[in-house]
Amino acid sequence: MSSRDLDSETAAPATSDVAQAGGVLSSPFRWTSIGMCLLITLAAFEALAVTTIMPTVSRELDGASLYAFAFAGPLAVGVVGMVAAGAWTDRGNPRSALIASVVLFAAGLLTAGLAPTMGVFVTGRLIHGLGGGALTVVLYVIVARVYPPRLHPRIFAGFAAAWVIPSLIGPFIAGVLSETVGWRWVFLGVVALTALAMLMVVPVMRGVRRAPDEPGPFPVGRILWSLLLAAAVLALTLAAEASGPVQWIVPVLAAAVAAVAIRPLVPRGTLVALRGLPSVILMRAIVAATFFASEVYVPLIMVTEYGLSAAIAGLALTAAGLSWSAASWAQGRFPGIGNRLAARLGATGLTFALASLIATAVWHLDPWVVVIGWAFAGAGMGFVYPRLGVLTLHYSTPADQGFNSSALTIADSTGSAVALAATAVVFAALRGLGGGVPFVGAFAVTAVLCGLAWVVGSRLVRR
Repeated sequence: MSSRDLDSETAAPATSDVAQAGGVLSSPFRWTSIGMCLLITLAAFEALAVTTIMPTVSRELDGASLYAFAFAGPLAVGVVGMVAAGAWTDRGNPRSALIASVVLFAAGLLTAGLAPTMGVFVTGRLIHGLGGGALTVVLYVIVARVYPPRLHPRIFAGFAAAWVIPSLIGPFIAGVLSETVGWRWVFLGVVALTALAMLMVVPVMRGVRRAPDEPGPFPVGRILWSLLLAAAVLALTLAAEASGPVQWIVPVLAAAVAAVAIRPLVPRGTLVALRGLPSVILMRAIVAATFFASEVYVPLIMVTEYGLSAAIAGLALTAAGLSWSAASWAQGRFPGIGNRLAARLGATGLTFALASLIATAVWHLDPWVVVIGWAFAGAGMGFVYPRLGVLTLHYSTPADQGFNSSALTIADSTGSAVALAATAVVFAALRGLGGGVPFVGAFAVTAVLCGLAWVVGSRLVRR
């Protein structure tokens, strides 16, 4: 198969093809699609809501010392859940892995919602992170084994759209719940919906095909490597809040350990951007790192440099969420948007956004430049992010769908964590200079990553 054939085959389906296969909401797929998108929506709501209510939780449970760990811990243990779920789904029907991941996800919510102390709350967050990491991988495998390939762009666009409503109203609802019935209901209220969403998806699993080859032994070695990677990611995240030489030495050592530990967890050649699947996995890490590490500073620059309220500053995030959804819909709908074009559009959107952020920090431009620029970042992610999931499944066989899906999500989490740590270290080091200098430094780090996206994006398709 030529690269041109691949580019057109995994592009958006034509209308006649979709009609022939049935859409993602047609009778064979309706409840599965709704259930999976509901699970994504609930996970998105939790991710956004926790940020809103954590100051209240920390104050009530006297847990200021564990504040950072409550965010970093779930991200780190999620890597272990991803590896375990990938190995599990490669060895049979993903139904049991789906049930186990949702049970862990819900158990973590219950533990956090009922926590009497900050230590118990963090334990719940760790359980929640383990289940959430596994759940992401399982959903990718379900897409591969339930939906025909020409519907993959549509369902991944649906996953992206499932983030829109939480990004618009999630923080507001979390704040209202925290101020009325209490912050615990941010966690407890989601448990029943999580069970309902799982019940929508499980029935279709009865007929899901298994991998044709006899599976090998369970990869205990990969689990151990994932534990080492999780420890390195956690050290990276926590080191950003340290001071003195530790702030610089620990991130370098932790990044080196992470680079070694991640190699057995991703396809061979990922770190050197070999053409095809390795570059797809690396591209996911790069664009996620660029976007999410920059996004942390978007509301901050509007609040600290312009004195705007948090609600007004959140307009930039809302604009990005809407543009991400619109671009995701477009890449799944129009056949002319092939993989190469999607990668270029993604890199272009991120480049324009970072240029506007750096220019604003240097010349103190109007804050609407930030809002408009960050909308371009969301659009860029909407074009490229779902397409990377489609390409991963295209390059996979039933025997390695779990491994490749876990590699994609591991790259996403690890890339974001490393970039967040790097920008935090640079921002803290330059904070004493005042003005927009710390922001310029942080955005310069992500701008370097954006440059790498242009290089790796040209290598997604094999020659």
